[in-house]
Amino acid sequence: MSRSPEPSRQSRTSPRVAKKPNVTMTGFEWSLLIGLSLLWGGSFFFVGVAVSGLPPFSIVFLRVAIAALILHVVVRAFGPGMPKGGAVWLAFFGMGFLNNAIPFSLLVWGQTQIASGLASILNATTPLFGVVVAHFLTDDEPMRANRVAGVVIGFAGVAVMLAPELTGEMAGEVSGALLAQLACLGAALSYAFASVFGRRFKRMGVSPIATATGQVTASSILLLPLALLVDRPWELGMPSMSVWLSVLALASVSTALAYIAYFRLLETAGAVNLLLVTLLVPVGAILLGWLLLAERLSPEHGIGMALIALGLAAIDGRPTRWLKGRLFRSEKAG
Repeated sequence: MSRSPEPSRQSRTSPRVAKKPNVTMTGFEWSLLIGLSLLWGGSFFFVGVAVSGLPPFSIVFLRVAIAALILHVVVRAFGPGMPKGGAVWLAFFGMGFLNNAIPFSLLVWGQTQIASGLASILNATTPLFGVVVAHFLTDDEPMRANRVAGVVIGFAGVAVMLAPELTGEMAGEVSGALLAQLACLGAALSYAFASVFGRRFKRMGVSPIATATGQVTASSILLLPLALLVDRPWELGMPSMSVWLSVLALASVSTALAYIAYFRLLETAGAVNLLLVTLLVPVGAILLGWLLLAERLSPEHGIGMALIALGLAAIDGRPTRWLKGRLFRSEKAG
């Protein structure tokens, strides 16, 4: 007599009751948020070191491949296991393409031409693109007045940063710095599409950590032939120890560990609070670039960053709610 198949690890695991995210973050959640901003801010520093000895596709492939190995160990040890359906893995490849392969490659190439701090500022436009993409591709995230204002203010900051390249002495030709900045904006746009595409995993019943593991696994498979055909690693010289250490830190700290922290914070603090990390990432990246890579940003970059931060604050809505609350309390007291 044949035995009935043993239930999967996922089916044996008792379902968790979803907790409602906190509106006001605890001290631990603030610490986790700041830590996550440093992990992601550090990625720009690590890439800044790695591009001195490795070409872009090789860096990106090593980043996702090492992160995939680490996350598979974590999922096997602590998670419910990886799904095996063809539809889920097809979705993983779509997510890996939009959320890893395209943006990581564009950002790494961009940092061959511009400072890591500037790349991080341009990457902070992701929520601005996200508002626009979600408005057209979803039914439940329309463009409200505060979001329109935030997008306009934020992209005004982008215009300020691009203005020197568009109107300067090289206005008659396309400079490498301008292309690099446009590449970083393209990465932010790809992240925005990924945020909408990734909503399907919750409907499919895939856990967040399995989604992270699946997407870096899929992007590793996508990037391997590119790294081999374009970079031809067998023809490259041996990178320095600092380059190898930067790649290892980029994969383990700024990718695998950052994903674990991200999904932990998403579960308890919610997506709205998590938006604050976008404001903090450039701070860490700029400080590391200034202290360790001797990078300097021009005044227009500072102005652009301030406008992007103001736009993100308008989208988030928290400053407006805080001001209204203060005015209401003042009127009530009076």
